[in-house]
Amino acid sequence: MTDEESAEVRAAMPAPGWLEGRRGQPESHCHRQMIDAIRFHVDNKIKWRATPADSPAWDRAYAFLRR
Repeated sequence: MTDEESAEVRAAMPAPGWLEGRRGQPESHCHRQMIDAIRFHVDNKIKWRATPADSPAWDRAYAFLRR
């Protein structure tokens, strides 16, 4: 994903709850890494548990997608 694409996607995403004074804690991975992991799974049609080692944990990326 290019920097321009990342900026467009980032602008369309809601702000995390902890930034707006709601409950929660900061995420351990940046949104760009999460989106790259989701795009990888969609593009390659692999199972979530087959996430590459350099990506965020599969359960965190899946939870991010559900939100």
